[in-house]
Amino acid sequence: MKKDLFILAGPTAIGKTETSIELAKRLNGEIISADSMQIYKNMDIGSAKIKPEEMQNVKHYLLDFLDPRLEFSVAEFKEKAIEAINEIYSKGKLPLVVGGTGFYIDSLVFNYDFASVEKDESYRESLKELAVEKGNEYVHNLLKEVDEESYKRLFSNDLKRIIRALEVYKLTGKTLSQFNAEQNIHDIPYNVYYFVLNMNRDRLYERINLRVDIMMEQGLVDEVCKLKEMGCTADMQSMKGIGYKEILSYLDGNISLSEAIEMIKKGSRNYAKRQLTWFRKDKRVIWVDKDKFKDSDEIVEYIKSKFYELKINK
Repeated sequence: MKKDLFILAGPTAIGKTETSIELAKRLNGEIISADSMQIYKNMDIGSAKIKPEEMQNVKHYLLDFLDPRLEFSVAEFKEKAIEAINEIYSKGKLPLVVGGTGFYIDSLVFNYDFASVEKDESYRESLKELAVEKGNEYVHNLLKEVDEESYKRLFSNDLKRIIRALEVYKLTGKTLSQFNAEQNIHDIPYNVYYFVLNMNRDRLYERINLRVDIMMEQGLVDEVCKLKEMGCTADMQSMKGIGYKEILSYLDGNISLSEAIEMIKKGSRNYAKRQLTWFRKDKRVIWVDKDKFKDSDEIVEYIKSKFYELKINK
C-alpha cells in the first residue's frame, strides 16, 4: 500500500509558510522544507526562513542544517527528504513537503534516479577550462543552444549545474527536463496530493517588493556582511541565491545599494514567474487561487477538504 505524501508549493512570497503550519496542525502532519536556500545556517533574512517561535510546535525538517560554504545537490535533498518522510510515517503522521524549489519537489514526485546518467569527467574538465578561458557566460550560452529551459532556470554563475545539464545532453541526446520527464511516474512509492498556491500577478509582485523592503529593514546587508566575514564568496552555491548575490555585489563595490535592492525585486519577480511555469508542467497539481477566498482560514479548510475528497476517490 502506498502512503500519502502531501505537497504544498507556490511562488516566492505567496504565503506558503502560514498556510503550511495550519495544514500541518489540522492534518496531523510535520513539514519537510523544499527550499534550496533555507537549508543553510546563518542565512535567515534573505531566505525568509521561518523562526522557531513561528512553527507553533509543528516539527520542521531540512531547515538550517548546512554550512553555507558547502554545496548541496538535489540527489542529497532527495536522500534526506526520504529519511524525513519515513521518520514522519513512523510517528503515524502525514509528511507535508512545503516550498518553492520545483526541482527538489520533482525529485520526490517523479522519483528521479540521479545515478542513471554516467559522468564524463573529460567533458566536464573541458567545460571548466572554457569557463576559465572565456567566462561562465560563454558556457551558459552553450546550454541555451541545446536546452533553453535549463538555460533560463540556471544563473550564469551556477557553473556546476550548467555543466551537468550539458553533460546530460551530451550523454543522452536529451535535455535535462526531457530526461527527467521520461522517468516512470508510476514508480513513485507515494500517493501524491499536490497543491500549488497562486494569486493575481500584480498583487503577488506587490508582496514580493514589500518582502524585499522588510528584509532590508531586518538587516539583510548585515547578514551578508557576516557571511562574507565567514569566508562566503560569490562563486559558492549559497551566495548565488537572489538577495545574497546582489548584496554581495554591493559590498564588493560593484553596484549601489539602491541598485542592489531593485535587482533583488526584479530577480524575485522573475523567479516567481519561472516557479509558476515549472509547477504548471505537472498535471497532478491542484491550483489554489488565493484571491477566491476571504481569508487564510478559508484557504486552509478548502485544501484540507480537497485532500480528504481525493483520498476517498483514490
